[in-house]
Amino acid sequence: MNPSTDRMLNRVKAVYLFIRNKGTVTTQELVEEFDITQRTIQRDLNILMYNNLVKSPSRGRWTITNKKVKVS
Repeated sequence: MNPSTDRMLNRVKAVYLFIRNKGTVTTQELVEEFDITQRTIQRDLNILMYNNLVKSPSRGRWTITNKKVKVS
């Protein structure tokens, strides 16, 4: 895997774990926590949504789904 893909996968995993630990977070909280742009965090959230790992109960707010995940 190339280094940028590896970095992205690590970041997406970190975003998921952050949301799981916090419960519900805003997009802005994620931007500030990970020091990345709004566009980048949106891409990461899209990956997590596509895999049914997070959902947005209201605009700009994120929480995890009930899907069972084994994090290694």
